[in-house]
Amino acid sequence: MRSALKEHKIYDPQMECMNRDELRELQSKRLRETVKLEYENVPLYRARMDAKGVKPEDIRTVEDLRLLPFSEKTDLRDEFPFGLFAAPKSQIVRIQGSSGTTGKPIVAGYTQNDVEIWTEMVARAITAAGGGKEDIIQVAYGYGLFTGGLGAHQGATKIGAMVLPMSSGNTQRQVLMMKELGVTMLCCTPSYATFLGETIREMGIKPEELKLKSGCFGAEPWSEEMRAKLEELLGIDACDIYGLTEIAGPGVAFECLEKKGMHVNEDHVIVEIIDPVTEEPLPYGEAGELVFTTITKTGMPMLRYRTHDICRLDASECKCGRTHVRMEKISGRTDDMLVISGVNVFPSQIESVLVGLDGVSPHYMLVVDRVKSLDKLEVQVELTEEMFSDTVAEVEKLRDDIKEKIKSVVGINTKIQLVPPKSIPRSEGKAKRIIDKRNI
Repeated sequence: MRSALKEHKIYDPQMECMNRDELRELQSKRLRETVKLEYENVPLYRARMDAKGVKPEDIRTVEDLRLLPFSEKTDLRDEFPFGLFAAPKSQIVRIQGSSGTTGKPIVAGYTQNDVEIWTEMVARAITAAGGGKEDIIQVAYGYGLFTGGLGAHQGATKIGAMVLPMSSGNTQRQVLMMKELGVTMLCCTPSYATFLGETIREMGIKPEELKLKSGCFGAEPWSEEMRAKLEELLGIDACDIYGLTEIAGPGVAFECLEKKGMHVNEDHVIVEIIDPVTEEPLPYGEAGELVFTTITKTGMPMLRYRTHDICRLDASECKCGRTHVRMEKISGRTDDMLVISGVNVFPSQIESVLVGLDGVSPHYMLVVDRVKSLDKLEVQVELTEEMFSDTVAEVEKLRDDIKEKIKSVVGINTKIQLVPPKSIPRSEGKAKRIIDKRNI
């Protein structure tokens, strides 16, 4: 793991390093204001609170959060387009949408206040990854309804950096601009960053010929093994950034250079971990489902929003000086978890095996089918050029090694299909990892 960047930069030390007792008081005050705003302006929330017998005056501190009802992504679809807005449309200055959805779109409305808060959260993230006004930041997230491109762009502009709004795609041109303009930071999905790193090598450019020092990578779960691969490919410090449109966008949480969990912007959101089945809150350190409550948004605040992301929270002190609680990397999602013959399987588990192996690229596909009432999992693994040209015996040995390692991690037998280099489709946004052919 790289450690070239030693200095811990903090965008807003007063807020990011606030005493936790003071932070709790601030959260409680902002929570009271948000609940009142929601109750008075959003019929769905008012009806749910009334059904639970909860009034705004019942919510006095953060500890009262558990009295409130949950909200879900289905609420955004059911209330599409304006049903969850707490501000009149005349005050909404931006609409953003969630990527990768089917059926009715999911949109979020932002007041000017919300855009400014979101921008600051991303500015904190880029600063934590070593960014500053002296940097040239290439944004290779998609621009548009998806929050990645505009979010990173706003945050990079806020810190005074020179911004290169490349969006996604046209990879060779991305590399050319990166080299010629002396780009120092990269913002994109980890899968696209890997693709960029591979393209750089194919173009005969060595990482040391570039001026890249770090990057903020998010919009999809990625493992520590993927981080190591990225840092090797690009010669950078690779930092995670987390967000979701419903809460703000990228910047809800972010890693500092310690890379030991993502600091949640707790002055703007309250984070909980719940048992996804019982819906009861869990203590720090236990794995469960992430739940967020916004406490500074005015356009479309969200109360106890269930993300379906699975992780743990860590409230211990971080060496960077920030006091906000940290969330570990997402280990999976309750809604992309595969149940194979009764066993829970997450794509991140497969990735952790593959990324650490020589002879394979970090690109893979999981294909699930049901044959004669039995579930079958096929893992398509892309070989490197070197391994593809190796002997049949070596390739077969690699296949056996992968099968055994996956079984030891996941606990089930899988069919391993080794495929030629570059045969698995590359993604310019979020990587598609699963094809489920079962009719369930």
